[in-house]
This record gives sequence, C-alpha cells and structure tokens, in this order.
Amino acid sequence: MTLLEPHLNDLKALDSAARLRRLQPRTGLDFSSNDYLGLARAQRLRDAVAAALARGVAIGSGGSRLLRGNDPEHEALEAEAAAFFGSESALFFSSGYAANAALLSTLPQRGDLIVHDALIHASAHEGMRLARAESVAAPHNDAGAVDQAIADWRRRGGTGRAWIAVESLYSMDGDRAPLADLATVAARHEAMLLIDEAHATGVFGPGGRGLAADLEGAENVITLRTCGKALGCEGALLCGPRTMRDFLVNRGRAFIFSTAPSPLMASAVRESLRLLADEPDRRERLSALIAFAERTLGPCGVTPTGSQILPLIIGEDAPTMRLAAALQAAGFDIRGIRPPTVPPGTARLRVSLTLNVGEAEIAALAETLLELM
Repeated sequence: MTLLEPHLNDLKALDSAARLRRLQPRTGLDFSSNDYLGLARAQRLRDAVAAALARGVAIGSGGSRLLRGNDPEHEALEAEAAAFFGSESALFFSSGYAANAALLSTLPQRGDLIVHDALIHASAHEGMRLARAESVAAPHNDAGAVDQAIADWRRRGGTGRAWIAVESLYSMDGDRAPLADLATVAARHEAMLLIDEAHATGVFGPGGRGLAADLEGAENVITLRTCGKALGCEGALLCGPRTMRDFLVNRGRAFIFSTAPSPLMASAVRESLRLLADEPDRRERLSALIAFAERTLGPCGVTPTGSQILPLIIGEDAPTMRLAAALQAAGFDIRGIRPPTVPPGTARLRVSLTLNVGEAEIAALAETLLELM
C-alpha cells in the first residue's frame, strides 16, 4: 500500500463514474471561455500593460497590501472602480474565489444567518464553510423561500443580522436572479444583500455595470465583480460601503495574509473599465450573437436563456463527456460539466458565447451538433 493509495482509489472511482477531470490544452473554436467581450487579447489592454511597464509599474507586488505590497496602481483601480460602479468603496483581490471566500468568512458574525441560493458559486460555499454564522440554502431563484427562511430563523430566536447571498447571472444555467424581489426581502428584514456579478459585469446593465447596477451604492448591498471574465484580465473587486472595505482590511485573513495582486494587472483592469465605456458596440455585438445562437442552436436542444451562457442538458455523465469529446475532435472547444459542479442528473454541455466567434462558427456548431446527436 502506498501512502496515497486512498487518494488513488478515489481517483479510480471518479474515473469509473466518468467524473475524472484532466487538464486540457486550449484548442479549437472558443465556446467554453468566459472572455465574453473578447478583451483578453484586446490591443488596448496590451498597450496599457506595455505603457505601465514603460512607466515603471512592477510586475510583482512584493508582499501583502498591509506590508509593502500596497501599490499606487491598486489604489487607483479601487478608486476608479468605485466611481465606475457607483459604490462607496472597492477592494481588489487576486481572484473571484478569494474575494467570495473572504467576504463570506469575514463579514457575517456569530449569531448571524446566511441564506444563499442553492446554485451559488463554490467559492461562496468555501466562505460559508469558514464562517462563524449559520448558513442555509434556499431553492434556486426563490425570493419567497429566502424571505421564509429569515422569518423562520427569527421565530426560532435568531437575533443577529441576516445575509442574503446570490449570483445575478448563474454560471451554469445562464438565468438571472430576481434581484428586485430579493432587495425587497432584504429591506424587510434589514438584511445585507451580497450579489455575485461575476458573469454579468461587462455584459449587462448600463455601460456594462451589471444587473445589480440599480442597487449599487445602497448601504445594505455588496457586489462582487470579477475581472477575469468579460473584463479580460484577472482578479476581482468587492464593491460596497466603506465599512466593508475597512473591516476586510482589518479582519479578512484571505486579504491580510495574501500577497497582493500584480500592480501590472491592476493597470490592465483600469484600462478594461475605460474600454467598457468607450466601446459599447462590444456589448451590442454580443447581444446580437446571443439572439442568433438561440435561434440556431434551439433545434439542437440548447436552452435559451437570454444570456451568453446556453446549457445543453444531457443528463448522465458518460454520454455528456462523449459528446463533448466528439465536438472537440470536430474543432469546437466545448466542455462537459458534471456533478458536483451541477446537480446529479443534469450533466450538460455549457455553450459559452464570446466575441471570439461569429455567426458562421455558431452555425457550424449547430450543424455538427445535429449530426452527432
């Protein structure tokens, strides 16, 4: 018996269930990335990085933000992001996972309650696992169930703060949260509303400010805006009240004890926010692609969502992965999504639309899908 034999047996079990994951190179047409606006290779971002290097911006931060890692580029980004999104403050993290984990493990306190959507990101679950507060799942996109969960907790004697955690646009189903209803529930219970805008930032809302743009700036609203999806960069911004920022700087272990993100990346994100304002045609082109894809891929069984995320539910894991492999062999980079990322029995292909493809590529995908199915 080797020291890691239990781990090896676990990997074998995953393989037999068609759930073993392997790293794959990027090949074929992009129908799997989150580079929705095609900014990851945008010339303006390349030029911004080159200009930052030329003026002496460091590649590495050299330490945590509370030591010597706090760079003027970090602070400039946070000020510009707060102004862009309409929040009182912003705090830059190295990733959306780190930001979600820090937020939910730090702000809710012992005696509080976190009510989260059943399909919320894994990073939010990690934060709740580390949190002092009790947490409970509510059925997906059911504001009434959130309301009832808080009311039941109060009746049982709950006296702390309620926290409601949702995504504005869900990463695997492509559907939207009932944000207006959730804001009403939050106001009724004097609850904090935490909105993960990872897949909406840059794509939806006025100027690409997300689906929660109308709620931003409220005292009880905190939004998470990742920079590695539609913004084409890396990292994440937590936007909300100044007290949120100050508390995370003082109590957020994931922030305090992490090396600060690259100042060079902060420079790139600043340019990406400006690009959103300067090039609204990118959002318009993506919107047109979404409409075209829903018409073209609908006969293949793809679920229309009105967003850039279009799931094709297959059900079982093995057939899903066989279809994904066949599409990849045909030149389409589409990945199979299996439990535990999605609920059992809902394994799927996640068709992600970006400006890295056009109508001709979508039509070719539809033709190939029909042949394979």
